[in-house]
Amino acid sequence: MTVQTPPEHMPLQAEPARRSDGEAARERLLHTALRLFAQHGFSKTSTRQIAAEAGANVGAIAYYFGDKQGLYRAVYQEPLGSACDDISGFAPEQLTLEQALRGLYDNFLAPLKRGEIVRLCMRLHYREMVEPTGLWQEEINTGIAPYQAALAQVLARHLGVDAQHPSVQRLIVSIVAQGVFSFMGQDVFERTMPELFATPEAIDTMAEHYTRCALAMVEAERFRLNTLAQSL
Repeated sequence: MTVQTPPEHMPLQAEPARRSDGEAARERLLHTALRLFAQHGFSKTSTRQIAAEAGANVGAIAYYFGDKQGLYRAVYQEPLGSACDDISGFAPEQLTLEQALRGLYDNFLAPLKRGEIVRLCMRLHYREMVEPTGLWQEEINTGIAPYQAALAQVLARHLGVDAQHPSVQRLIVSIVAQGVFSFMGQDVFERTMPELFATPEAIDTMAEHYTRCALAMVEAERFRLNTLAQSL
């Protein structure tokens, strides 16, 4: 069998171009599905509607995501990622407590720099909590629980107590709450304090501020524990 050499005029980048077009089509489907799922929920959003508004064929959903459930899973998980993805930013033992907390908040707040995408993601997450498909419980088990366990180890190491100590558990709630409210309170902030999260630089400043607050909380708990120990 003779293998023919491609003509000289054949574009060498034809295959990468197709891959690029495919990535763009997949992104359009993801963004359109995110908007529609966030607005109407899983059950009231059809794949035909998503494909039509994305300017794609319904078959493209099956090609890229398998089915409606696969598309919903991708929309729910991909834009914000998993909490587990952030563990490496604060868990290494060689980090000081300040470095660990700054790594935690830098990663926690990074999605806010994506603007409207994050607002849609939050709306979708709220819907998932009240109209569950199972993904929220899966996220708790495979993402949030390991994240909290890793943070507990960091705090326990710096406080000199067990990771299950009540002081550690209370600190986890307080430290994470700062980051969570940055997402849940977006409408409030935009109405009352729009400059707080208006730019990437402003978001970085908030991460620095949260780090200082978290350090103060840990130090206050350390002082309380030492005072109790001395009184015994």
